[in-house]
Amino acid sequence: MPPSVEIAVLLLGVLTLETRRSASALHIQQAFASPNQTNNFVVDPVSRKVYLATVNTVYQLNGTLSIEVEKRTGPVEDNLLCHAPQLPQAPCEHPKSLTDNYNKLLKLDREQGVVLVCGSVYQGFCELRKIDNISEIAVEFPPQGEKTVFPSMLNIAANHPNASTVGLIFKSHGGNTRLLVGATYTGAGTQFFPKNHSKEDLRFENTPEIAIRSLNIKDLSRLFTYDINPSEDNVFKIKQEVKTKNKLNFVHAFIQKTYSYIAFNNDAKMGHKESLPNSILARICLDNENPRKPTGPESRKLTESYIQMPLQCGFNGNIYNRLLSVYPVDIQTDDGRGSEPYLFGVFSKADRKSALCAFKFGDIEEEIRQGRRNCSSSPSSPSSDVQVLDSVIQGSGAICIHKGNLVLQPEQLDCGAAHLQHPLALRRSLRAIPLVEYPGLTSVSVDYVQNHTVVFLGTSNGRLRKLTLFANMTLANQWTLKLRGGEAVHHIMTFDPSDRNFLYLMTSHHMLRVKVAECDQWRDCGDCLGAGDAHCGWCTLENRCTIQKECAQGLLARSWISMGEGPQQCPSMTLTPPEISISADIKDVGILINGSVPDLVGSRVQCEYALGISTDATVHLDYGPAQIQTCPLLPRENYQPILPGTDHLTVSVAIKVNGTSVVSGSFIIYDCERTGAIHPKTSCLSCLSTRWKCYWDQENHLCVSNKDESKPNLLENAASCPSLVPSEVPPSPSGMAQDFTLSLSNIQEGEKLECDFGREQRYEAMWLNSSTVKCSGVTLSTYQRSQIYQLNLRRKGYFSGHGENIFVDSPQPMRVEVYNCRVGSSDCSQCWGREDQGHLCGWCENICKPRDDCQPIRDQCPAPEIHKISPQRGPVEGGTLLTIQGKNLGRRAGAVKVSIGDTACAIVPEFYTVSVELLCVTGPSSQERTDIVQVDVDQSGMGTSKETFSYLVPKLLSMEPRKGSRAGGTRVTIMGENLDIGSQIRVMINNTLQCLITEKTDETIDCTMPPALQPHTESVAVCVEFENLPCQSVELSTTYTYEKNPTISFIHPKKSFLSGGRTITVTGQGFDLVQSVSMQVLGIGQTHCTVVSPSMITCPSHASSQSQETSVQFFLNGVPYTGDSPTSFDSEEEEGEPHKDHFILEYVEDPQFFTANKEKLIKHHPGEPLTLIINKGPSDLELMPEEYSVMVGSYPCNISFHNDQLFHCTINGLLSASEREMPVTVQVGNFRHTIAKVQLGGSELAIVVSIVVCCVLLLLCTVALVVYCTKSRRAERYWQKTLLQMEEMESQIREEIRKGFAELQTDMTDLTKELNRSQGIPFLEYKQFVTRTFFPKMFSDYEKSLVQPAYENDPLGPRALPETHPLLQDWKANNTTRPNVEEGITLFSTLLNNKHFLITFVHALEQQKDFAVRDRCSLASLLTIALHGKLEYYTSIMKDLLVDLIDASASKNPKLMLRRTESVVEKMLTNWMSICMYSYLKETVGEPFFLLLCAIKQQINKGSIDAITGKARYTLNEEWLLRENVEAKPQNMNVSFQGCGMDSLSVRVMNTDTIYQVKEKILEAFYKNLPFSQWPRAQDVDLEWFDSGSNSKLLQDLDNSSVMEDGRKKLNTVFHYQIPEGASLAMSMKDKKENTLGRVKDLDTEKYVHLVLPHDELMENKRSHRQSHRKKVLPEIYLTRLLSTKGTLQKFLDDLFQAILSIPPERPPLAVKYFFDFLEEQADKRGITDPDTLHIWKTNSLPLRFWVNILKNPQFVFDIDKTDHMDACLSVIAQAFIDACSISDLQLGKDSPTNKLLYAKEIPEYKKRVQCYYKQIQEMAPLSEQEMNAHLAEESRKYRNEFNTHLALTEIYKYAKRYRSQVVSALESNPTARRTQLHHKFEQVIALVEDNIYECCSEA
Repeated sequence: MPPSVEIAVLLLGVLTLETRRSASALHIQQAFASPNQTNNFVVDPVSRKVYLATVNTVYQLNGTLSIEVEKRTGPVEDNLLCHAPQLPQAPCEHPKSLTDNYNKLLKLDREQGVVLVCGSVYQGFCELRKIDNISEIAVEFPPQGEKTVFPSMLNIAANHPNASTVGLIFKSHGGNTRLLVGATYTGAGTQFFPKNHSKEDLRFENTPEIAIRSLNIKDLSRLFTYDINPSEDNVFKIKQEVKTKNKLNFVHAFIQKTYSYIAFNNDAKMGHKESLPNSILARICLDNENPRKPTGPESRKLTESYIQMPLQCGFNGNIYNRLLSVYPVDIQTDDGRGSEPYLFGVFSKADRKSALCAFKFGDIEEEIRQGRRNCSSSPSSPSSDVQVLDSVIQGSGAICIHKGNLVLQPEQLDCGAAHLQHPLALRRSLRAIPLVEYPGLTSVSVDYVQNHTVVFLGTSNGRLRKLTLFANMTLANQWTLKLRGGEAVHHIMTFDPSDRNFLYLMTSHHMLRVKVAECDQWRDCGDCLGAGDAHCGWCTLENRCTIQKECAQGLLARSWISMGEGPQQCPSMTLTPPEISISADIKDVGILINGSVPDLVGSRVQCEYALGISTDATVHLDYGPAQIQTCPLLPRENYQPILPGTDHLTVSVAIKVNGTSVVSGSFIIYDCERTGAIHPKTSCLSCLSTRWKCYWDQENHLCVSNKDESKPNLLENAASCPSLVPSEVPPSPSGMAQDFTLSLSNIQEGEKLECDFGREQRYEAMWLNSSTVKCSGVTLSTYQRSQIYQLNLRRKGYFSGHGENIFVDSPQPMRVEVYNCRVGSSDCSQCWGREDQGHLCGWCENICKPRDDCQPIRDQCPAPEIHKISPQRGPVEGGTLLTIQGKNLGRRAGAVKVSIGDTACAIVPEFYTVSVELLCVTGPSSQERTDIVQVDVDQSGMGTSKETFSYLVPKLLSMEPRKGSRAGGTRVTIMGENLDIGSQIRVMINNTLQCLITEKTDETIDCTMPPALQPHTESVAVCVEFENLPCQSVELSTTYTYEKNPTISFIHPKKSFLSGGRTITVTGQGFDLVQSVSMQVLGIGQTHCTVVSPSMITCPSHASSQSQETSVQFFLNGVPYTGDSPTSFDSEEEEGEPHKDHFILEYVEDPQFFTANKEKLIKHHPGEPLTLIINKGPSDLELMPEEYSVMVGSYPCNISFHNDQLFHCTINGLLSASEREMPVTVQVGNFRHTIAKVQLGGSELAIVVSIVVCCVLLLLCTVALVVYCTKSRRAERYWQKTLLQMEEMESQIREEIRKGFAELQTDMTDLTKELNRSQGIPFLEYKQFVTRTFFPKMFSDYEKSLVQPAYENDPLGPRALPETHPLLQDWKANNTTRPNVEEGITLFSTLLNNKHFLITFVHALEQQKDFAVRDRCSLASLLTIALHGKLEYYTSIMKDLLVDLIDASASKNPKLMLRRTESVVEKMLTNWMSICMYSYLKETVGEPFFLLLCAIKQQINKGSIDAITGKARYTLNEEWLLRENVEAKPQNMNVSFQGCGMDSLSVRVMNTDTIYQVKEKILEAFYKNLPFSQWPRAQDVDLEWFDSGSNSKLLQDLDNSSVMEDGRKKLNTVFHYQIPEGASLAMSMKDKKENTLGRVKDLDTEKYVHLVLPHDELMENKRSHRQSHRKKVLPEIYLTRLLSTKGTLQKFLDDLFQAILSIPPERPPLAVKYFFDFLEEQADKRGITDPDTLHIWKTNSLPLRFWVNILKNPQFVFDIDKTDHMDACLSVIAQAFIDACSISDLQLGKDSPTNKLLYAKEIPEYKKRVQCYYKQIQEMAPLSEQEMNAHLAEESRKYRNEFNTHLALTEIYKYAKRYRSQVVSALESNPTARRTQLHHKFEQVIALVEDNIYECCSEA
């Protein structure tokens, strides 16, 4: 191959190796598993259905691969030699058998609504099935009774599982649908035809290889016929005699432009020449554009346009000659102006190697045109580029004929001419260089994404590769996905037609939908865009990596950054200023956002600081594509403090857009004072050298952050700093006094300074002149050889706040060395040798002293002494590093010479140690010899060694072993002579690699071989080198061969028991190269293995602590095994590929063994053979007999029989009787278990033992009888005791039930008496009822914010409820804007009174996605207020909108209509019902409803109520039931209320009530005839008790007398204070708001308790210490109290339901009748006759929409206090009412909730009432429109001017303004509205209002 191609392949290999392990960019989204082998699939581009054909079954799946339809297609009775049974009069004499039906062709024809399904049975018979339901036949063919049916109409596809078939469906110009089919010939002479048969049946020879057939289902007589007459013109058929040379194997057929291309291989050429391509691309012109004449020479035939050419993938012998898969795709050209079609193909060759090639269709078309030119203009010759395809039956000539100067037209060049009516074959291949080469490719599909070509490749071992290619088709990146089961990928892959981010592919048993990119694995923008995945980009405003389609704003400019734009477009930010002084007064920080960020105007932009605190940013758009914004800085105290030892703090800032962090950065807060403080020795320099601006204040010795006018002398330049000029100071002897003269700069003369040497003593510095000071008499001493002191100048004292540590800056530390001659110099040479270091020492009196102390000075030292030399041998070439140790070996290296005899040894000065050691390099010697070593020192003489040094010649004699694996690690032994000489020895491989020496002697060297550099077998040179010299002689060299690495195929068994020791057999090849092997179980441990043979290794398994599946790795010769040829590119390692480097080993529990009857003692007589039967416990270890060993004592037991459940073992020899008991031990690996003992004994002993046993048994029987009698009496007593306990518990339950029954009877009577008192019902006014019903959420908010605070600090107490809702207040407008605004609002009101406008307006708003349910409800209520004065118009609007809603619901599920309130009209209906039913509610239902509420409250208050949990003795709701028998007694108290103007009252309370509860009951007694809004609150009053001695005591829930219970503080009760019956209490209003307890139910349940612990925390320890005074009770027995409460309230509930579900003759509910008639009319119009549907509509519109809302919210109707407990009871009642209105029967059982069970008995009766009510309404006289309008007009008049309609209109206008463009668009598209110019009027409203800004007091 050319050099450039070689380089490309090499680079490709490197790239592949680098990216092989990258994270997968693909993800299997959905999968469908087929039990049978898959054959074909096709995807419907319209419905997205997937049709999957498998052996014997076809499936219809939806787009997410869920099964819709399944149809069996086989097996069927068939024979290859029989005609299809559909052929009339075609009997078959051959025996038929069940034959599998393999699908051969699966094609869609959407236009005709059919799926073509062709199978391998019945000679390749095809069926046409329905496209919507593939299990049904669309067209029966042949039709019943059809006589003229030929085999060619039935034999369409190949009739063998392994024979290929391709096809495509197209429309001809005449509108006829046609089918092009290519099928492999399977007749006689092929491997597909049954052997041993004569050619008795020649029908197979009539089937053409390629044919165009009719597929018009309207013309059944011609279906599947060859569509042209004569039929041969539309078939391509190989001559019978040359069929063996033309074995066509079809790959794919596809349409490109107006041509059909068929890709196939000619398998007859396989095996001849591997270098020749046999892949062929054929082209046929389709008759689908230009009409052709019915007759005449210009009538085009299939064979006329047929032309084929070879495709060649590869060059120069490296040719991939078999086509496996093709994919046509359009790819953008380099200039970006257009696209160019390409054909991608996967090719393979014999050794499983495969490659991807790409061909341009432009090149294909040009080759075809040139071929036709050549055929027409020059005569054929054997070497010409084009020839007539003579192997085909059709054709008018066998050669190309020269036609003179005939010029062919473009259409003739493309599709043939009259004189070229025969198929042509181009001989010259169209060639392409492989883009990538991989093993085992099977399929390809290609997409063009974001200016990158993305290729998907399927493989034969179940992998999907994704490749990104650059524009020049070179590899940019790649990923691999492992598919399920490792199954081969089918050669056809296709993208999801509705979303090309998903790829459909098929493996042998799976259909998969794969997401082409898994972008969310990359967390930041740089990784996302740098990953090289063209599908992935950065979604800026969502701050995540996504596919463009998944980015919500992906189509917005700059909101999705593609890979092509690059990481440089990632959002980044620059802050101004980047550094801020801690003392600076900066309010805002400026932020410049760079990179690709969309326009942020209109978005909520915030700056989030690291503390989790955000501030709102201000965006300025005046900087082009970059965006500038400012953010307020946080107050300084919000930042973390600057850490000690540092001078700044980094603050992180993130920009958040609409709550999502988009980009982050940081700025620095610095403190200049700290900068100076943390560097005390260079404080000024450090201050002025920081990257932020600091100033130096000399006067105060401070670093400051800003200039101050009061301090003009601040330094800014580091050169101006006061500093000590460094100077060299010579070393001085220890203890000697000396003076130091120091140069200074920038210091004022006269300042007091001290010399500081880091010790306590300091020396005053005297000024010599303006820049020099002197420290005199400094004495420094040391006890070390040498010590360095740091000299600093300390400034003395007038700086406040700094202490004494103030220094003059020392830019470079000034070092003073002090030495001690007496330390570290043990001989003369060492002493004098210190002179080179500046130490003035001398040797006298046999010690080293300062020279001044030595008199006289003698500098001559004794002669040198040599104590030791090493090594003592070296090579004659020299170079040995010789170490000499001794004494007086000179003062410096230059004064010493060394020689070995007369050979010089060169000293190495770097390694010279004065006097005691020197190293030198030996010179070469001419021969082997031995000599002494001499050292000559100047002025001291010469010394000689006692040891000798030998020059020797080393030799290498042999090496073992001479071969090893390429992975290295082989230990080799080199044998020879004199191998351990010299100072350095290396064993070199090819002069490049080293063999690592582990051990060496004079005769051997052991070393470990390195891995080979080359991936193939090679012989290398091994040489022993000495002293870093290259290989000196052949005698030191030998050869070594790197052979192929050992390979491990598999391990067996794959399971081990936990104890380990199981023999794991490793099978493979090349183990003769393995010297040592170990097995490492990851996470568990490592064991050593044994090489048994070149193909087998055995390893004991390691013990494990738990059952688990682990991974095993092997180390061969100490090198981790990484699979075969890890560096070879061709056998690339696949992710997860089995048996590459890791193997799976599963640990399971140890095996279990036991004797036959699980006996632990086996008796055996000596002298007899012993046979043991040992059972095995259930295990999947599959243990073999040789893995067991059984020992009886010390005797082995031979296993004689073995199966899965048990084995036998036998000892034939005699067992010694010396031991009485012998253990039976089973051992498997390391697992040893003694399962029994064998007891040996004689027969006499057995008799004695038997007698003794009988006696013992008799004695035991007697004892047992006595024990039995005793036990039975004790059991009798225990039974009696248990019976007593049961009777006691039964009596308790009986007592509780009796008490409940008594309460039920008395409570009903009492309650009826008490509630019959006449007291006013506190109805709310109509306007308050309306606002609370229409705006429930807003009402609760206003109540909390406005109503409740009105009572705080109010000494007057009761007063009327204030008017709080803005819709009940007057509208106010600014005087200056009043006319225009009022005019605009008036015009808008007029528009709203136009039905066309209002309905269009509502529909337009409802179509907006951001118009939420809350907005819809708000709009409906505002419209109701605005149109309240015209209820008849409002009703007509509501009806029109309801008709639209019914139309929408009727097409889907009509029963769901009006079920919820999710549209404007549904809320309008709720409001309409509220308005129309208010009078009925107040006059008919109000009284029974209020009596029920009073009854509930009174019944709850009759028993104990836990003030904290809210649980009560009497309730309807199980969750609020007090499940304990709390002893409570009622008490009467005489209470006076100061300032109330009433006499004292007797109030009934419970002695378990808290003080807060007592206050509430007293307030209710005094204020029961007033509305609740006028009552004082319990927390606003004080309660005092006057005892008999007239002493008063303030009663509180918590005070100093409160007691603790179970770690919680108990609330004070009446019982706690011991208040007697009839006690006198006084209540008064508090003077001022005190910090009181507030509401008791808001208390922390962890700290306080009233009657019971919260959440039923009755733990056992609590029970134990209460057992003494509280009997054990089942909490469930208190459920009877629910029945008690229900019975008490039943009468009031029945009265309420009767009032709701009855029709009083004086006040019939006209609105209900009118609306129900409307619903029935609409149902009739739509043909809805189901009575259940009408029942549901009525229920949804009245009971569930209105009455349930009122039942749950009595505060909408009455001015009362709805407590949480009352709310819980009303929920149960409302549920009963809902169940009564339901048409479905309640399926209740013992496990049903009590809230459902409570009224289960009454529900059927209530249901009858509901149905009767609906029937009565239906039977009422119908209302005319005039009557209803009159009624509505009366309702409007009754409440005229109650509401602020102006404000309602203003609020509606806000919606109109918000959706202005959508409303205008809707009005313009409505013909009626356009005709009446409504859109212009609407625009006029907006113009009027927007010119002036009105002001409103608050928002509705």
